[in-house]
Amino acid sequence: MSEAMSRTPSRIIPVDEEIFVSTDVEADGPIPGPHSMLSFASAAYTADKELIGTFSANLECLPDAKGHPLTMKWWKTEPEAWAACRVAPEDPAKALKAYVKWVEKLPGKPVFVAYPAGFDFTFMFWYMMRFVGRCPFSWSALDIKTLAFAMTGMPYRKCIKPRLPQVWLDPLPHTHVALDDALEQGALFCNMLAELREQQKTLAELPGWRGAGLTANADAPVFGSAAAKAAAEAEAAESNDDAESPATGPGKDSPAHR
Repeated sequence: MSEAMSRTPSRIIPVDEEIFVSTDVEADGPIPGPHSMLSFASAAYTADKELIGTFSANLECLPDAKGHPLTMKWWKTEPEAWAACRVAPEDPAKALKAYVKWVEKLPGKPVFVAYPAGFDFTFMFWYMMRFVGRCPFSWSALDIKTLAFAMTGMPYRKCIKPRLPQVWLDPLPHTHVALDDALEQGALFCNMLAELREQQKTLAELPGWRGAGLTANADAPVFGSAAAKAAAEAEAAESNDDAESPATGPGKDSPAHR
């Protein structure tokens, strides 16, 4: 059974203000169609990190779809999360219609946010178009991993949670239960966004700054303190054992994706 929660924002939100809808998907394979989305959840945040709503649902599997062997092997290592995503699953058409209505009732303009967006948005877009016929996020999604790459200067494949600045990470659980993970990564994104805004203020004060690029005629990028520290630590690290690897399998929930 799907569950939706809405809170009255602490301020009036203009119709053109972006609302960041952090979304997590749990699935039994790497792509929708041959495999099913088992559960999903979204947590809607304002840019200043106010949580204004959540939505979560467990879904019935698609007809003729089946779990991918590697993903199902991974699920055996997470029995509590598996049990949670199989409680009272509902018809995807019913759940996705309710979800789209929930998103469309949010104040401001919704922006889909995920980590990695390539996985979560693929499932959500496919399911929304298949069962509802429209997507309130249009055709795009904001990827937290890419934002970390841009902010820290670290190699893209090293932009995983253990390497991110610790000040970005709130003490929230990451359980592979969709709503827990949506809340966690939404807070992470808001913390990153706050530092990004501070970076932009610093850059705007540089002589000759035109906003055309990160460096503005400097010899090196200008980063916030937390992002700069993370980049320096990544550069100094000799081990690459936590970077992404093709051997991690088709699921997104290996440490390489987090």
